[in-house]
Amino acid sequence: MIIKTALSVSFLALAAASAQAKEVIRVAGNFATEHSSSLAMLKFEEELERLSNGEIDVNIFPAQQLGGAAENVQAVKIGAIELMWVGTAYLTRTVPELEVIGLPFQFPDRETAFAIVDGPVGAALDDKMANEGLTSLGYMELGFRQLTNNARPIVNVEDIEGLKIRLQPNETHLATFRALGANPVAMDVKELYSALEQGVIDGQENPFAIINVAGYAEVQEHVSNTGHFFDFISVVANEKWFDGLDADTKAMVEEAMGTAIAFQRDLAAEQDAEGLALLEADGMIYTEVSPELASALREKTAGVAADTKARLDPELVTILDAETGKLGM
Repeated sequence: MIIKTALSVSFLALAAASAQAKEVIRVAGNFATEHSSSLAMLKFEEELERLSNGEIDVNIFPAQQLGGAAENVQAVKIGAIELMWVGTAYLTRTVPELEVIGLPFQFPDRETAFAIVDGPVGAALDDKMANEGLTSLGYMELGFRQLTNNARPIVNVEDIEGLKIRLQPNETHLATFRALGANPVAMDVKELYSALEQGVIDGQENPFAIINVAGYAEVQEHVSNTGHFFDFISVVANEKWFDGLDADTKAMVEEAMGTAIAFQRDLAAEQDAEGLALLEADGMIYTEVSPELASALREKTAGVAADTKARLDPELVTILDAETGKLGM
């Protein structure tokens, strides 16, 4: 009996030691569980646990389980969480240079957007994040942002004037809507649904897929394909934690994340294509942006891009201009 008890205690001790030896990675996000980015992080978990033969334990916390986007940024900065996936705009208060990929009407399509962040511009931005104790592991697609509101259909620029619109905490985004005559309000996404429901604000802007999975059709009446920004999701790690991993573990994390990001970009395109139809099915009134309105929106916001570039690192702006020139933008 004593021998059996001793063996049991030894077995439990070994099991506990084995569990403690595992690398545990906590990954936080504010996106809904059905969103392509959250599904991609499950793919990351699956891939990394496969590559490590179960020696790395990945715990995914989507849908604001560990706080809102701004809280997740701070948690990763101080090392309370190892990894996060977050709308890039939420990082611009920490790394203002990221605004250079959030200019109004900057990208004609998603392929061009990814050519920029996957090249020298993205590499330069990674260096800026490293200066703030953050390691960039790549960019997923948030997509073209579209305007919704409860006041009226958007037929001309004047229809935007006076609307109280929630935006992400990004100075370029806020300046863009001020230029359009709106009253932009920076607000964390965790507060958005209730603010719309209570009429505290008139509207918001997000990709069709986000508007759909977040249930904003329940509290918004009008939607238009303004496509005023193309937005990214940054996958970011605490630099001190990441640098402390051994070379093999780093390589596995990067490989698994590369697989997850490729998966997400494909799925995001599918979800975005389906998103508008789902919103209309849920009762939203869709008003398509005319060529005349699109031209007027670009004209009204033309100065915002120049102002943003003027306050950022000139070397980074030079790299951006060179890369966009290669792409014929």
